[in-house]
Amino acid sequence: MATRPMNNTDVRPPLRVALVQFKPTKAEVSANVEAIQRTIASQSDSTDLIVFPETSLSGYFLEGGVAESAVTIEELIELLGSPPEMSPDVVIGFYERWRRRLYNSAVYLEAGEDTWKLRHVHRKMFLPTYGVFDEARFVEPGTDVQAFETRFGRIGMLICEDMWHSLPATILALGGAELLVVPSASLARDFSAAGGRSRNLERWEQITSGVALEHGIFVIAAQLVGSEGGKLFLGGSIAVGPDGTFLARGPLLEEAVTLASLDAGSINRSRVASPLLADLEQMLPHLQRSLESTRPHGVLEDSHAPFENEAEEVVVEGLVGDGPRPNEDLGVIHEAELNLDFDLVEKTLIEFIRDEVCRQREFERVVVGVSGGVDSAVSLALACKALGPENVYGFRLPYRTSSQESLEHAALVLDMTEAQAQTIEISDPIDLYVKEYEPEISPLRKGNLMARLRSVILFDQSAKLGALPLGTGNKSERLLGYFTWHADDSPPINPLGDLFKTQVWAFARHLGIPEVIIEKPATADLVKGVTDEDEIGISYHAADPILFGLVSGYSVEELARGGFNQEEVELVWKRLQATHWKRELPTVAVLSSSAIGEFYLRPVDY
Repeated sequence: MATRPMNNTDVRPPLRVALVQFKPTKAEVSANVEAIQRTIASQSDSTDLIVFPETSLSGYFLEGGVAESAVTIEELIELLGSPPEMSPDVVIGFYERWRRRLYNSAVYLEAGEDTWKLRHVHRKMFLPTYGVFDEARFVEPGTDVQAFETRFGRIGMLICEDMWHSLPATILALGGAELLVVPSASLARDFSAAGGRSRNLERWEQITSGVALEHGIFVIAAQLVGSEGGKLFLGGSIAVGPDGTFLARGPLLEEAVTLASLDAGSINRSRVASPLLADLEQMLPHLQRSLESTRPHGVLEDSHAPFENEAEEVVVEGLVGDGPRPNEDLGVIHEAELNLDFDLVEKTLIEFIRDEVCRQREFERVVVGVSGGVDSAVSLALACKALGPENVYGFRLPYRTSSQESLEHAALVLDMTEAQAQTIEISDPIDLYVKEYEPEISPLRKGNLMARLRSVILFDQSAKLGALPLGTGNKSERLLGYFTWHADDSPPINPLGDLFKTQVWAFARHLGIPEVIIEKPATADLVKGVTDEDEIGISYHAADPILFGLVSGYSVEELARGGFNQEEVELVWKRLQATHWKRELPTVAVLSSSAIGEFYLRPVDY
C-alpha cells in the first residue's frame, strides 16, 4: 500500500496499523472523544493507520439512547479538533446522524494540517436483530459498500456482522481493496472447553482468515472490550495477512493497542500461490447472470405450485430425514457442551465484577450472603479476586434451624478467601412475626420469609457500607424457578446467573473451593433436611443437559428420541414453562407511548 504509483523497482514500505481495543464510557461522547484523542497522540509517531472499534463514541448497547449519542461526521470532526503532528489516519466506529436518520457507521478520516478530512464513511448494512441484539429497531441499515482510495492505497470497510456475510467482502476485493478494515463489537458467548477463546472469537478468526486467503488481501478487525450491563466484549482484535496467517492478536479482557506491519509484497506472493481472486474476476460475468436469475426462496409467489414444465410432485418444506439416529445420545453431546474453559471463564467473570461494580456503578465494595453452599462460595471467591478481600463483606445470616454444617462451611470459605466476615441472626424477627401474626404459617412460606429477610438485611448493610449486593443464583435454579422471588434474585449483578449448577460445581473445583462444600447435597437450607433434589424432583446432573437442550431449541420429543428419559424431560419442561414470570420484571399496564421498558428503552448501565 503506497502513497505513490508502483513501478518495477518501487518498494513500498510496510503499512503500520494499530488496532485499538477500546472501552468507552457509556453514552459519554465527549469523554470518549478525549480518550480517542489521547490514544491517537500516543501513536502518532509509530503508526500510519489507527483503527477504533464499532460504536467507540458511546458503547454498543444504547437502545433508545442511540439518538442521544449520535453525531454527524461534521460534529465528530469538530470534536476531534486538530490532528497531532505526524498523525496517522483514523477509523472510528460511532452512531451517526445523517439526513435526519440514525446509522451504525465507521468513518475513515485523513489527517490534514489543521483538521481531519473525510475520506469515506461506511454505514452498517447487516443489523443483528436476534437474541440480545435489537439493532434494526434503533438504527437504519446502510445500502452501499465500496472500496475507496487513501494515501496508503485502496481500502474497504465493513462493520461487525457485515463481515459474517461473504458477499460484502467479495465486492470490496473485486473493487480493488487490498486492506479490509473491520470495526467490531463482537459479544462474547459460548466458552468451550478448548481453545482459550470464546466461540464468537474463534468464528472471527475463521472468517477473517478465510476472506484474506480467498482474495489475497489484508484483513484487520478492532474489537470493543468491557462489560455493558453484563454483556461482555472480550477484545481479541486480529490482523491477518493475504495468505490467511495471523500477523497480530490483541489480548483478551483489557484495553490495548495492538500493532501490525502489513507488507504489500505479500499480496503479490499470495496471489501467485493462490490466484482465487483472478479466477473470480474471470467468472464474474457468468456469476452476475446467475445472481440476476436467482429469486430468494422466501419471495416465491407460490412455493407449493408445481415447477414449470414438470409433472406435479409432492413438495416438502426443507430437508426431511428420519430424525436423530438411534445411536445418537444427546445426553452425552449436551454434557460435553456444558464443559467450559474455566481459565477464561474466571478471567471474564473477574473483569465483569470489576467493570459492573466499579466502573459502571462507581462502587468499590460488595456484600455477599454466604450460606455455606457452593454458589455463594464461588461468588465470594470471585469477588475477592476482583476487588480484594478487604472490599468484600460476607454475611452469614442463620435461622435457629439452620444446619450447623452450613455455618461451618460458610466460615470455612470466609476464612479461605479472607473476606470481611459478619454473622447476623435472623431467628428473633422471624419468630416474632410468626408468633404475633402467622402462627399457622407453612414451612414453605416460612422458608420464603427467611430468604426475603436475608435479602432485606443485605441491602440495608450495603447502604451502611456503601457496597453493592452481589448475587449468587445459578442458571439451573433460574430456569427451573427454584428460588425465592425478590430474594435470591434481587442483587443488581450476578456473576453466576449464566452457569448451570453442574458448571458451578466444576468451576468451584477450578477455584479451589473445599471439596466438602462441593460434594455435599445441594440445599437451600430453608426447611430442615430437605434438599434441592427432593423439592425439584430431579438431580441437577440429570436436569442440566435437558435444560441445555430445551434452551438450545430442542423439543421434548427430540430430546426423548435422543436418549433422555421421557418423564424427566417432561418434568423439566413443565417447570421451565411454568416459571417464566419469575424471570421477568413486574408486569406494568402499558397506557402510553412512553411506557418504561416498552417504548422508553435504556439498558441497565445507561
